[in-house]
Amino acid sequence: MSESPEKRPRRLPPYRVAADVLSREIEEGLYDERPFPSEAELCTRFEMARMTIRRTLELLRERGLITTRWGKGSAVVPADQRPASGRG
Repeated sequence: MSESPEKRPRRLPPYRVAADVLSREIEEGLYDERPFPSEAELCTRFEMARMTIRRTLELLRERGLITTRWGKGSAVVPADQRPASGRG
């Protein structure tokens, strides 16, 4: 007999897991001295489809942690310009 849905642990969607990992790395300053990874690099690292990574990046933008420019990729927003809490 399977567990009822109420008793099953709740899992985060893959894009949220990747966004949480990247948020933590940004907050720790990992990308202060090096460029933020490209979509292709993130697809390889997290073993996710490009559309999933795009949703991850969208969430990071909503959190105020990165900006994205067409043809230039994404860049980390400087710490002093980020919202008080980058998580959301």
